[in-house]
Amino acid sequence: MEYLQCLYAFASCVGFCILLNVRGQAILWTSLGGAIGWFFYLLCAPAQNDILQYFVGTLALAVYAEVMARVRRAPATGYLHVALLPMVPGGGIYYTMEYGIAGNTEMFLETGMHTLGIAGALALGILVVSTLARVLTLWGEERQRRAAPRGR
Repeated sequence: MEYLQCLYAFASCVGFCILLNVRGQAILWTSLGGAIGWFFYLLCAPAQNDILQYFVGTLALAVYAEVMARVRRAPATGYLHVALLPMVPGGGIYYTMEYGIAGNTEMFLETGMHTLGIAGALALGILVVSTLARVLTLWGEERQRRAAPRGR
């Protein structure tokens, strides 16, 4: 039954692609990132820590986005925008605002901090992979530069 959730994540990303006017094969490849991220999110369910689940799922989809950016020669942000859609804590944002408007300060703070934790996990996952990809790219370029014969 959990695997159906990956299919639903894929379908929601397809809808988002249509909204963003993504065309052709890019719809398939960008939406696949959402399914992959959600799959890794579900794999971490035994940890019973949803912030960790979001972090691992984001790591997986960010790696996918970086790889697809190289393979398809397109910016990684295009893959990230679509693939992050199933991970966005929309319910947490909604309930935080609902508690704030109702004047329930305790629940407002609790839900708001949890939602910020999820958003922070998403941002940190992208930051880690993006930074690592950039460092590896620079390292590879430096290696090539040093290996190139020096001419006059």
